[in-house]
Amino acid sequence: MTVLVEDILTQAGPGPFQRRLLGIFGFVWAADAMQVLAVGFTAASVAQTFGLTVPEALQTGTLFFLGMLIGASGFGRLADRYGRRRVLLVTVACDAVFGLLSVFAPSFGALLLLRFLTGVAVGGTLPVDYALMAEFLPPANRGRWLVMLEGFWAIGTIAVAVAAWIASVAGVEDAWRIIFAVTALPALIGVWLRFWVPESPMFLVRTGRAAEAKAVLDRVLRTNGKALLEAGATVAAPPPPAATGLFSPALRRRSLLMLLVWFLVSISYYGVFTWMPARLAGEGFGFVRGYGFLVVVALAQVPGYALAAYGVEAWGRKPTLIGFLLLSAAACLLFVVARDSYTLGASILVMSFALLGTWGSLYAFTPELYPTESRATGMGAASAMARLGGLLAPSALALLVAQSFAAAVGLFAAFLLLGAVAASLIDQETRQQPLA
Repeated sequence: MTVLVEDILTQAGPGPFQRRLLGIFGFVWAADAMQVLAVGFTAASVAQTFGLTVPEALQTGTLFFLGMLIGASGFGRLADRYGRRRVLLVTVACDAVFGLLSVFAPSFGALLLLRFLTGVAVGGTLPVDYALMAEFLPPANRGRWLVMLEGFWAIGTIAVAVAAWIASVAGVEDAWRIIFAVTALPALIGVWLRFWVPESPMFLVRTGRAAEAKAVLDRVLRTNGKALLEAGATVAAPPPPAATGLFSPALRRRSLLMLLVWFLVSISYYGVFTWMPARLAGEGFGFVRGYGFLVVVALAQVPGYALAAYGVEAWGRKPTLIGFLLLSAAACLLFVVARDSYTLGASILVMSFALLGTWGSLYAFTPELYPTESRATGMGAASAMARLGGLLAPSALALLVAQSFAAAVGLFAAFLLLGAVAASLIDQETRQQPLA
């Protein structure tokens, strides 16, 4: 008897195995969010320590995102070739080591190098996480669970905002060292947790290791309290599509459009959240000032993820993504026209809510657009485009931000509207569809 991997996952249902997997991936995902967003929260302190301007200190972000771009594209390909599990173990270990070494950087040059290496590791972790998590979920639940994983980004955001707030209130000297230590410790714990995660059964089948795939699926069934596969059962996957390359004729349109959406969302998101912490800490007015308000901004992300988790299953991946893009653009425009602290604060909160709902929708949609042979590569390419946006946000936009932060946010509104148009042109809706 031959059974398909996704049929077995449907039989197993989402249960204790997937919850444990979500906890492990989510823990490191939160740690990675802390590493990424530490760029904005540490800039002022790094500038003070090394006698730099804030734009100069933000070059830690430029090098970090350059590393992420390289790591995302390179490790995604390696995961499709050599397996998801091996790549995850290597990248999380490097994330922990280089992140912790950043705390002890003796000079700005050393800090730039260590943030670059940390970025390479984090960039390699993010896309492979999603490819592997998607391949352990039944079709009917995949979108919601992938958004739930992305929701751990909000936990990391809140944690780094609270750490920066406490360091600011306490008047800690070289506060950036404390913040980098807080971001590195979860990754150290994550190295040990990742040893529990097995290889993807879909990847094992595709690479001719059906017996190993069966053992992994039996483990899933056993953990979820379901009957094991029959002794003579053979595990298989659907026939691979004729073309699996990201830019093959069958996939070219969706790849180009989705990569464009990732870039536009990324440069807008990082443009806002790289520059916002330093500006509100020093230049905000009324209650829209300091790290305390930024903790509230981080908390606004949680309901954004919750609505995305509902929307991707109830309305579909594409409609939910387009809706959040339009809401994000509207929030940016509200920021531009705001003339008082209440309107300004409301626009920032809606921006945080909508942009993180957008990310949740993107992470649910993207891995389902590609077959197993190129899923990690596709996620790596998407993540690389996101890092290109993050790379440009602290550097290429510096002149515009210096002239007018409101004008920069207006530009982000235009980018997000363009992203909504691009998303509407994608030729696929993947809600409750089996993975290829």
